[in-house]
Amino acid sequence: MKIVFMGTPDFAVKPLEVLIEKYDVCLIVTQPDKEVGRKKEIKFSPVKEVALKNNIDIFQPSNIRNEYEEILKYEPDLIVTCAYGQIIPKKLLDYPKYRCINIHASLLPKYRGGAPIHRAIINGEKETGITIMYMDEKMDSGNILYQKKLDIDYLDDVGSLFDKLSILARETIDEFMPKFLEGDFTEITQNDEDVTYAYNISKEDELLSFDDTALNVYNKVRGLCPWPMSYAFLENKKVKIIKAEIGKSNKDGVSGEIINIYKDSIGVKVKDGEILITYLQEEGKKKMDTKTYLNGVHEDLIGKVFNK
Repeated sequence: MKIVFMGTPDFAVKPLEVLIEKYDVCLIVTQPDKEVGRKKEIKFSPVKEVALKNNIDIFQPSNIRNEYEEILKYEPDLIVTCAYGQIIPKKLLDYPKYRCINIHASLLPKYRGGAPIHRAIINGEKETGITIMYMDEKMDSGNILYQKKLDIDYLDDVGSLFDKLSILARETIDEFMPKFLEGDFTEITQNDEDVTYAYNISKEDELLSFDDTALNVYNKVRGLCPWPMSYAFLENKKVKIIKAEIGKSNKDGVSGEIINIYKDSIGVKVKDGEILITYLQEEGKKKMDTKTYLNGVHEDLIGKVFNK
């Protein structure tokens, strides 16, 4: 079986590696190289790095809809995608003998889309997982072939859950492939009534509102950490809120008001109590724990209001 693998970020690396170990991955398709930093240095995608390490052919179309013919030259029996980043055209979906399958970081039909890990944490979900499904023309709507669940820990952020799910993605595709080749699986049609979406995070999504419950604010902070980060404004300065905890104070105040200063945190008023900011980054400065931040502040913060 000749497999074409399509993926881009770190998340796709582990499932790709196990496919390379056990099957014939004849081509790796990934997003074009990017220029990063002030020096505009060229950066390869993590998936491209794996391809180079294993001497596998690489294809990096800027628009797969118009440049898919190159893939057909490899006559793939199966196409496997994982966080590729472009919509696959129908002519490519229909080509392989064993069709196209996708590795998705949610328990479909929940959280279709590009940010399932972020949205699951932001929404306070208790579990998530990996779904392998057939691909069709609509986003993440194909029949489910295999799933594995994973509990979301109360302390998980996007970084930790990303790593856990990447490992689970490797385990899932490794378990599923022999079943797939033997036809030992059952297709499950997704129930449209259970569909939810995990749209990509926008700049507006990153703005932290304190006019909410402490739990919801806490979930949003960890659901955007370590990227892209939540933020708020204090004295017209942008402050990234990196880590937070739920506080215990019931002091009166308006939402966003600093009501307590502790040794290692700032207590901010929310709808039902207090959220503690424990790690932050002021505009133009380095990331720091709140204890270090407070050592450099020589003014009274009590009564100042975020986002006012």
